[in-house]
Amino acid sequence: MNRISMVAVLIAGTMPFTVGCATKKYTREQAAPLINKTNELDDLTAKNTKDIKDTDARAQAGIKDAQAKADTADQHAVQAGQQADEANKNATTVASNVTSLAGTVENLDNFKPVAESSVHFAFDKADLTKKAKEALDQLGDQIANQKHFLIEVEGSTDSTGDAEYNYELSKRRADAVIQYLAEKYQIPAHKIYLIGLGKDKPVEKNATAEGRAKNRRVDVRLMTNQGSEQQNASAAPSGQ
Repeated sequence: MNRISMVAVLIAGTMPFTVGCATKKYTREQAAPLINKTNELDDLTAKNTKDIKDTDARAQAGIKDAQAKADTADQHAVQAGQQADEANKNATTVASNVTSLAGTVENLDNFKPVAESSVHFAFDKADLTKKAKEALDQLGDQIANQKHFLIEVEGSTDSTGDAEYNYELSKRRADAVIQYLAEKYQIPAHKIYLIGLGKDKPVEKNATAEGRAKNRRVDVRLMTNQGSEQQNASAAPSGQ
Protein backbone atom coordinates (compact mmCIF):
# COMPACT_ATOMS: atom_id res chain seq x y z
CA MET A 1 0.00 0.00 0.00
CA ASN A 2 1.41 3.33 -0.92
CA ARG A 3 1.68 6.26 1.41
CA ILE A 4 -1.34 8.01 -0.06
CA SER A 5 -3.52 4.99 0.50
CA MET A 6 -2.37 4.64 4.10
CA VAL A 7 -3.15 8.28 4.79
CA ALA A 8 -6.54 7.82 3.27
CA VAL A 9 -7.17 4.79 5.44
CA LEU A 10 -6.07 6.67 8.56
CA ILE A 11 -8.27 9.62 7.71
CA ALA A 12 -11.22 7.37 7.07
CA GLY A 13 -10.63 5.55 10.35
CA THR A 14 -10.53 8.69 12.42
CA MET A 15 -13.55 10.40 10.84
CA PRO A 16 -16.24 8.60 12.88
CA PHE A 17 -14.50 9.60 16.12
CA THR A 18 -14.13 13.19 15.06
CA VAL A 19 -17.67 13.42 13.80
CA GLY A 20 -18.98 11.82 17.00
CA CYS A 21 -17.14 14.32 19.23
CA ALA A 22 -18.28 17.21 17.13
CA THR A 23 -21.90 16.03 17.34
CA LYS A 24 -21.84 15.74 21.15
CA LYS A 25 -20.26 19.14 21.50
CA TYR A 26 -22.85 20.63 19.19
CA THR A 27 -25.64 18.96 21.13
CA ARG A 28 -24.31 20.31 24.42
CA GLU A 29 -24.01 23.77 22.96
CA GLN A 30 -27.55 23.63 21.65
CA ALA A 31 -29.05 22.02 24.79
CA ALA A 32 -27.35 24.26 27.35
CA PRO A 33 -29.55 27.33 26.71
CA LEU A 34 -32.66 25.15 26.85
CA ILE A 35 -31.59 23.64 30.16
CA ASN A 36 -30.79 27.06 31.57
CA LYS A 37 -34.12 28.41 30.38
CA THR A 38 -35.91 25.44 31.92
CA ASN A 39 -34.13 26.05 35.23
CA GLU A 40 -35.11 29.72 35.11
CA LEU A 41 -38.72 28.75 34.45
CA ASP A 42 -38.63 26.30 37.38
CA ASP A 43 -37.21 29.00 39.66
CA LEU A 44 -39.82 31.48 38.45
CA THR A 45 -42.60 28.94 38.96
CA ALA A 46 -41.35 28.18 42.47
CA LYS A 47 -41.20 31.90 43.27
CA ASN A 48 -44.71 32.49 41.90
CA THR A 49 -46.01 29.54 43.91
CA LYS A 50 -44.42 30.94 47.08
CA ASP A 51 -45.80 34.42 46.37
CA ILE A 52 -49.27 32.98 45.79
CA LYS A 53 -49.10 31.07 49.10
CA ASP A 54 -47.88 34.19 50.95
CA THR A 55 -50.64 36.29 49.38
CA ASP A 56 -53.25 33.69 50.28
CA ALA A 57 -51.96 33.49 53.85
CA ARG A 58 -52.12 37.29 54.20
CA ALA A 59 -55.59 37.30 52.68
CA GLN A 60 -56.81 34.63 55.11
CA ALA A 61 -55.25 36.50 58.04
CA GLY A 62 -56.95 39.70 56.87
CA ILE A 63 -60.29 37.93 56.56
CA LYS A 64 -59.96 36.46 60.06
CA ASP A 65 -58.97 39.84 61.50
CA ALA A 66 -61.90 41.54 59.76
CA GLN A 67 -64.29 38.84 61.02
CA ALA A 68 -62.95 39.19 64.56
CA LYS A 69 -63.43 42.95 64.44
CA ALA A 70 -66.91 42.48 63.01
CA ASP A 71 -67.78 40.04 65.82
CA THR A 72 -66.42 42.49 68.39
CA ALA A 73 -68.45 45.29 66.83
CA ASP A 74 -71.57 43.11 66.98
CA GLN A 75 -70.92 42.35 70.66
CA HIS A 76 -70.46 46.05 71.40
CA ALA A 77 -73.67 46.82 69.52
CA VAL A 78 -75.56 44.23 71.57
CA GLN A 79 -74.07 45.57 74.81
CA ALA A 80 -74.91 49.13 73.79
CA GLY A 81 -78.47 48.05 73.07
CA GLN A 82 -78.74 46.36 76.45
CA GLN A 83 -77.31 49.42 78.18
CA ALA A 84 -79.76 51.65 76.31
CA ASP A 85 -82.65 49.44 77.41
CA GLU A 86 -81.41 49.53 80.99
CA ALA A 87 -81.03 53.32 80.80
CA ASN A 88 -84.59 53.63 79.51
CA LYS A 89 -85.86 51.44 82.35
CA ASN A 90 -83.94 53.51 84.89
CA ALA A 91 -85.25 56.73 83.35
CA THR A 92 -88.81 55.39 83.57
CA THR A 93 -88.26 54.40 87.19
CA VAL A 94 -86.77 57.77 88.05
CA ALA A 95 -89.63 59.58 86.34
CA SER A 96 -92.13 57.49 88.29
CA ASN A 97 -90.30 58.17 91.55
CA VAL A 98 -90.14 61.90 90.81
CA THR A 99 -93.87 61.99 90.13
CA SER A 100 -94.57 60.12 93.35
CA LEU A 101 -92.16 62.31 95.30
CA ALA A 102 -93.70 65.47 93.84
CA GLY A 103 -97.10 64.34 95.11
CA THR A 104 -95.63 63.56 98.50
CA VAL A 105 -93.85 66.90 98.79
CA GLU A 106 -96.96 68.74 97.65
CA ASN A 107 -98.88 67.30 100.59
CA LEU A 108 -96.00 67.34 103.04
CA ASP A 109 -97.08 70.62 104.60
CA ASN A 110 -100.19 68.86 105.84
CA PHE A 111 -98.12 66.37 107.83
CA LYS A 112 -96.82 67.08 111.30
CA PRO A 113 -94.29 65.03 113.30
CA VAL A 114 -95.76 62.99 116.13
CA ALA A 115 -92.61 61.04 117.04
CA GLU A 116 -88.89 61.42 116.33
CA SER A 117 -85.77 59.33 116.85
CA SER A 118 -82.09 59.50 115.92
CA VAL A 119 -79.83 56.49 115.51
CA HIS A 120 -76.05 56.66 115.30
CA PHE A 121 -73.41 54.69 113.39
CA ALA A 122 -69.74 53.82 113.73
CA PHE A 123 -67.18 55.51 111.50
CA ASP A 124 -67.68 54.59 107.80
CA LYS A 125 -70.36 52.03 108.76
CA ALA A 126 -74.02 51.59 107.81
CA ASP A 127 -74.88 48.71 110.16
CA LEU A 128 -77.56 49.16 112.81
CA THR A 129 -76.35 48.62 116.35
CA LYS A 130 -78.46 47.02 119.06
CA LYS A 131 -79.05 50.45 120.59
CA ALA A 132 -80.15 51.84 117.19
CA LYS A 133 -82.69 49.03 116.76
CA GLU A 134 -84.12 49.68 120.21
CA ALA A 135 -84.62 53.35 119.32
CA LEU A 136 -86.35 52.41 116.07
CA ASP A 137 -88.60 49.96 117.91
CA GLN A 138 -89.83 52.73 120.20
CA LEU A 139 -90.86 54.73 117.15
CA GLY A 140 -92.20 51.71 115.31
CA ASP A 141 -94.56 50.82 118.13
CA GLN A 142 -96.43 54.07 117.50
CA ILE A 143 -97.04 53.40 113.81
CA ALA A 144 -99.96 51.07 114.45
CA ASN A 145 -101.91 53.94 116.04
CA GLN A 146 -101.65 56.14 112.91
CA LYS A 147 -104.02 55.96 109.96
CA HIS A 148 -102.45 58.45 107.56
CA PHE A 149 -98.72 58.74 108.11
CA LEU A 150 -95.34 59.17 106.47
CA ILE A 151 -91.88 58.21 107.66
CA GLU A 152 -89.24 60.86 106.96
CA VAL A 153 -85.70 59.46 107.03
CA GLU A 154 -82.64 61.73 106.82
CA GLY A 155 -79.19 60.10 106.57
CA SER A 156 -76.09 62.06 107.57
CA THR A 157 -72.32 61.67 107.99
CA ASP A 158 -69.48 63.58 109.56
CA SER A 159 -67.19 65.78 107.43
CA THR A 160 -64.43 63.18 107.00
CA GLY A 161 -63.78 62.08 103.41
CA ASP A 162 -65.08 62.90 99.94
CA ALA A 163 -68.43 64.68 99.69
CA GLU A 164 -69.79 62.34 97.00
CA TYR A 165 -68.82 59.28 99.04
CA ASN A 166 -70.52 60.76 102.10
CA TYR A 167 -73.76 61.25 100.16
CA GLU A 168 -73.68 57.57 99.23
CA LEU A 169 -72.81 56.55 102.80
CA SER A 170 -75.65 58.65 104.23
CA LYS A 171 -78.06 56.98 101.81
CA ARG A 172 -76.85 53.51 102.83
CA ARG A 173 -77.43 54.39 106.47
CA ALA A 174 -80.92 55.64 105.70
CA ASP A 175 -81.59 52.49 103.65
CA ALA A 176 -80.58 50.34 106.64
CA VAL A 177 -83.16 52.14 108.80
CA ILE A 178 -85.85 51.85 106.12
CA GLN A 179 -85.20 48.15 105.60
CA TYR A 180 -85.46 47.47 109.33
CA LEU A 181 -88.73 49.37 109.71
CA ALA A 182 -90.23 47.97 106.50
CA GLU A 183 -89.47 44.36 107.43
CA LYS A 184 -90.45 44.53 111.09
CA TYR A 185 -93.43 46.88 110.88
CA GLN A 186 -94.63 46.16 107.30
CA ILE A 187 -94.35 49.77 106.19
CA PRO A 188 -95.02 50.11 102.43
CA ALA A 189 -92.39 51.90 100.36
CA HIS A 190 -94.68 54.79 99.36
CA LYS A 191 -94.98 55.73 103.03
CA ILE A 192 -91.25 56.45 103.35
CA TYR A 193 -89.65 59.74 102.38
CA LEU A 194 -85.84 59.38 102.20
CA ILE A 195 -83.18 62.08 102.12
CA GLY A 196 -79.41 61.47 101.90
CA LEU A 197 -77.80 64.63 103.25
CA GLY A 198 -74.18 63.49 103.46
CA LYS A 199 -72.27 65.98 105.62
CA ASP A 200 -74.54 68.92 104.73
CA LYS A 201 -76.61 69.02 107.92
CA PRO A 202 -74.40 68.56 110.98
CA VAL A 203 -75.97 68.79 114.42
CA GLU A 204 -72.57 69.32 116.04
CA LYS A 205 -69.23 70.77 114.93
CA ASN A 206 -66.95 68.26 113.21
CA ALA A 207 -63.87 69.67 114.95
CA THR A 208 -64.06 67.06 117.75
CA ALA A 209 -64.44 63.28 117.80
CA GLU A 210 -67.58 63.64 119.93
CA GLY A 211 -69.13 66.07 117.44
CA ARG A 212 -68.33 63.82 114.48
CA ALA A 213 -69.85 60.82 116.28
CA LYS A 214 -73.14 62.73 116.76
CA ASN A 215 -73.17 63.69 113.06
CA ARG A 216 -72.93 60.04 111.95
CA ARG A 217 -76.67 59.51 112.31
CA VAL A 218 -80.07 58.95 110.74
CA ASP A 219 -82.99 61.08 111.91
CA VAL A 220 -86.39 59.37 111.69
CA ARG A 221 -89.71 61.21 112.01
CA LEU A 222 -93.17 59.69 112.16
CA MET A 223 -95.50 62.25 110.56
CA THR A 224 -99.27 62.30 110.25
CA ASN A 225 -101.99 64.55 108.84
CA GLN A 226 -104.75 63.24 111.12
CA GLY A 227 -104.90 66.56 112.97
CA SER A 228 -105.49 68.43 109.71
CA GLU A 229 -108.22 66.03 108.66
CA GLN A 230 -109.96 66.41 112.02
CA GLN A 231 -109.75 70.22 111.75
CA ASN A 232 -111.14 70.08 108.21
CA ALA A 233 -113.97 67.85 109.34
CA SER A 234 -114.82 70.21 112.21
CA ALA A 235 -114.78 73.22 109.88
CA ALA A 236 -117.06 71.61 107.28
CA PRO A 237 -120.68 72.83 107.37
CA SER A 238 -123.21 70.37 108.68
CA GLY A 239 -125.98 69.13 106.41
CA GLN A 240 -129.43 70.69 106.54
